[in-house]
Amino acid sequence: MHVASEIKVSAPGSIMLMGEHAVLFGHRALACAVDKYMHVSLQPRDDCDVVIDSALANYHSSLDQLADDDRLSFVLAAIRRFQPQLPSGFSLTIRSEFSHTVGLGSSAAVTAAVVAAIMTFATGEQPGKEQLFDQALAVVHEVQDGRGSGTDLVASVYGGLIAYTVKPRQIEALPGIPPISLFYAGYKTRTPDVLKIVEARSASQPQIYTDLYKLMHQTTVAAESAIAAQDWAELGKLMDIYQGLMDALGVCDKTIADMIWRLRGSDQIDGVKISGSGLGDCVIALGRDATLEMPYEEIPVAVSAKGVEVNYA
Repeated sequence: MHVASEIKVSAPGSIMLMGEHAVLFGHRALACAVDKYMHVSLQPRDDCDVVIDSALANYHSSLDQLADDDRLSFVLAAIRRFQPQLPSGFSLTIRSEFSHTVGLGSSAAVTAAVVAAIMTFATGEQPGKEQLFDQALAVVHEVQDGRGSGTDLVASVYGGLIAYTVKPRQIEALPGIPPISLFYAGYKTRTPDVLKIVEARSASQPQIYTDLYKLMHQTTVAAESAIAAQDWAELGKLMDIYQGLMDALGVCDKTIADMIWRLRGSDQIDGVKISGSGLGDCVIALGRDATLEMPYEEIPVAVSAKGVEVNYA
């Protein structure tokens, strides 16, 4: 790579198909990349300044003494991770095709894209997917005090539909699924906050919650088999079962329940569940019904086969 090259990176957003919450306890998860992308452009500078232009914040600092900005925590953590290897300052432009307020894995997508750009700039070579995932996950853990399974991150890095286990790490590509529908509740609760609520609820009955996570794992493994067999009716049933388990965890509120039952009223929908940690955000349905009237925002998405891509300009 020529030192003066502009590095352009795209990373897809992602959604959870199955495995929410349980994946944090070593169980199986299914996630897919979607056709809404984060775009990052890195231009080397002839000084030691770092300039960032993004929808969240405009930033200007010295590479030697990077100033903190909570709005850019993932981006700055990525820069600091490779700071000693960077040949000069640079300008970073970040543009997204989706809002950070909607649960399409924006933090994971921007982390994957920025880490790919920074690693390419630092080493002169594009990182492999496994190396990129390792480094991006380390950034996420640094920002989130060790929390985060990396499920949305693995979908952004690899693209397509992915089956994932944290430890021992397993990343397996799955065949495609039929069209999906995604609806937004109009609000969301931060995932760390949801996890704290679930943790508090589980304190009085830890064994019951442990068994719930095991049932989630069994349901996800069965869903993986249904996808392999292209048995969409069975996959829909398993999505409904998983939603019942999410309800048992206490992460299905009144609005989410209304969304789910409206969608279940359509014979064009095979299954419906929360996508993500719950208490707001998104509901995913297997299938589409253009005639169904929903008083909620639909987010048009399709599964994307593309993961992180790096190009030069």
